[in-house]
Amino acid sequence: MTKKASTIEVFDHEQGSDAWKRARIGIPTASEFSTILAKGKDGGPSKTRLSYMRKLAGEIITGEPAEDYTNAYMARGNAMEAEARDYYALMHDVELTRVGFVKNGPKGCSPDSLIGTDGALEIKTQAPHLLIERLFNGDIPPEHIAQLQGTLWVCEREWIDIGVFYRGMPMYERRMVRNETYIKELTVAVKRFNEELDELVAKIRAMQ
Repeated sequence: MTKKASTIEVFDHEQGSDAWKRARIGIPTASEFSTILAKGKDGGPSKTRLSYMRKLAGEIITGEPAEDYTNAYMARGNAMEAEARDYYALMHDVELTRVGFVKNGPKGCSPDSLIGTDGALEIKTQAPHLLIERLFNGDIPPEHIAQLQGTLWVCEREWIDIGVFYRGMPMYERRMVRNETYIKELTVAVKRFNEELDELVAKIRAMQ
């Protein structure tokens, strides 16, 4: 089922399901916005950016999702996500709306939950010793900023809470609000990425 509000499409597919993977084909997503922004050693685009572009080009041309990559950390996150969501909802006495994939034009994201009309939630897990360091450090992990601001941009939301969780430990929580300057830079970078992606797809199709 797909619900539409202005240019936003919300797909209620279970994250990780075949339907969810197909909804994301060829679309740059918030979890990879840091890759799109990444610079190489010479100051130009990074090799990981080019690799991600080729991955999406392959999806567009074949119509098939790229092969999954999983590791122990990702498996742990999937296993604890529901527990972390319940913990957050209990602590804040809020109702969380689960969604599968949000598409807004040629970009998308998979927030762990939406909250009311203005908020969102992103859940991460960390090993206990790393979570302890995070609890005392207190800052938002810089590697997640592009994803968090990207989710606000895609979902047209005002704030997002990040919750870092491990079973039996206190949850690390911080709220991030929209940074319009950052989102403007992200808009330019993703637009350029999509233009280059279209060019790459056209070149490959011309070879057939």
